[in-house]
Amino acid sequence: MHFARLGVLVSIAVLSCGPAAPTVTVATPQGAPASTSQPVVPAHFPPDWPYAAGAPAPHSAKGMVSSDCAIATQVGVGVLASGGNAVDAAVATAFALAVAFPTAGNIGGGGFMVARIAGKPYALDFRETAPAAATRDMYLGPDGKSTEDSWTGWKASGVPGSVAGLYEAWQTLGSKKKTWAELLAPALSLADPGFVVDDAFVKTLGMMQKRLMKFPTSVALWLPNGAPPPVGSTLKNPELAAVLRRIAADGPKGFYEGPVAQALAAAMKANGGLITEADLASYKAKWRPPVEFDYRGRHVVGMPPPSSGGLTMAMIAHLLEGYDLKSYGWDSPTHIHLVAEAMRRAFAARNAKLGDPDFVKNPVDELMSPAWTQAQRGTIKLDKATSTQELFPQIAVQKDGPHTTNFTVVDAEGGAVALTTTLNAWFGSGVTAPGLGFVLNDEMDDFATVPGTANGYGLVQGEPNAIAPGKRMLSSMSPSIVLGTDGQVMAVLGAAGGSRIITAVFEELSNLVDFDMSVSDAVRAPRFHQQDSPDILALEPHGLPDDIVTALHAMGHATKEVGHLADAPGIGKLNGLWEGAAEPRRDGGLAAGP
Repeated sequence: MHFARLGVLVSIAVLSCGPAAPTVTVATPQGAPASTSQPVVPAHFPPDWPYAAGAPAPHSAKGMVSSDCAIATQVGVGVLASGGNAVDAAVATAFALAVAFPTAGNIGGGGFMVARIAGKPYALDFRETAPAAATRDMYLGPDGKSTEDSWTGWKASGVPGSVAGLYEAWQTLGSKKKTWAELLAPALSLADPGFVVDDAFVKTLGMMQKRLMKFPTSVALWLPNGAPPPVGSTLKNPELAAVLRRIAADGPKGFYEGPVAQALAAAMKANGGLITEADLASYKAKWRPPVEFDYRGRHVVGMPPPSSGGLTMAMIAHLLEGYDLKSYGWDSPTHIHLVAEAMRRAFAARNAKLGDPDFVKNPVDELMSPAWTQAQRGTIKLDKATSTQELFPQIAVQKDGPHTTNFTVVDAEGGAVALTTTLNAWFGSGVTAPGLGFVLNDEMDDFATVPGTANGYGLVQGEPNAIAPGKRMLSSMSPSIVLGTDGQVMAVLGAAGGSRIITAVFEELSNLVDFDMSVSDAVRAPRFHQQDSPDILALEPHGLPDDIVTALHAMGHATKEVGHLADAPGIGKLNGLWEGAAEPRRDGGLAAGP
């Protein structure tokens, strides 16, 4: 299969979102593929750390794309190589993910974009909204707990925002060298005649098989003959191709009005869902002022509410600026302890106080203030953990709970995009829209479906994030752009992984700034996570030596090994070139440049 419509020849006949980064050849008018450097195992990584030496890091002066899916990365590279800017490439990459990475890529969900174009920062909110028929207690069961309906099935879906958001991004910040239809052409070529299924794709489907089997339309598309398609087969999605053709021809109207909207609304009504034609027709993506903060001389541009990512990262950063983390040593007990304590306090404020700014007043100035930072920092002990219940007795401490995808793009002119798009859980609600070929989100679970109780990621959230018609659910998505001391883009970061997104992105920022790592090392480095409730310090297996874990226990931290904390591919600047870092924890990710 070849994409020639973008003015660049990208061969992807054998590419897939599989376990190993494939050999990639991109023939462009500018020349040969970007050079790579051999991986170097950092001396401070644990000897049995499985991600110490990843794939060689690509470098390019002409731009870079890093995503969780090799096919989508190559689509973005093709757009850059043929004259598009970072936003053009991001739009094409996102639509390719909607076809080839349905685990999280989507047109049936939503997301956030942070961009820096021509030196100016932007933040675009295309988060899903609650349908007009939604009510505060719609998921409250007779036992006072949230029902499964917020997580699985037709009632779990908010009004999708992805198509509106991607169009708004292209219309406002695109180079105008690429038409809207040109940017959708690669996704169309993937939907019909199809793309090659790899082992990782089949494995993910197998993990979700029981859930998908509840819905006949999902079985028909993703589980032919009652099982995932065989590795090496071609998965075709002509129904999704038909939807994409309408979007390519008519823009957002091709999705939010007309036959697609009518079919989706009719299916919702027939199956007990809430989304109507009126909900779809009224959806709007929104530009919002970015959250901006400094961390040790670097300037970070992040996403504001209804994403909590930028503000929570700012709180963590402000708390930690009072400590010289580098002097304690990377991943020393004191380093990990201090970061975890900052995370605990920032998440407590996030969970209790933040929500959709169109519905609640977020105390942004208070939480960003030196007074808040000093008061919270005063409760941190250098050698002892402070339990969540001791600090915040009003928080009901929960037991531990259980997808999203982030990609980053930079262009030759220094334009940068961090875009996180999500269905929430893997394959969203499990429902594939009949006759339309795309999976619906289960983002309603990101509301405080029963304020004061845990959602699917264990987060205990408050009244500001309660359900209301038209409201956007609070998110942890954290697309971020980091400017160096010279005021130019130093790194573009983001992650997937629910509440663990925020901590993964902050740890990469800290690895770059506090410990002078390259972006490749920052991405490969072991991660940890603390979100205030449950009061557990989550660790990756083999990420810390036993003596460090023992020291953390002695300081009062309860730890738990979690097999997968987050996926967080990124891009950084190294010796004047863009360096791409794919996520080694995610099979099939790829970073590449033109």
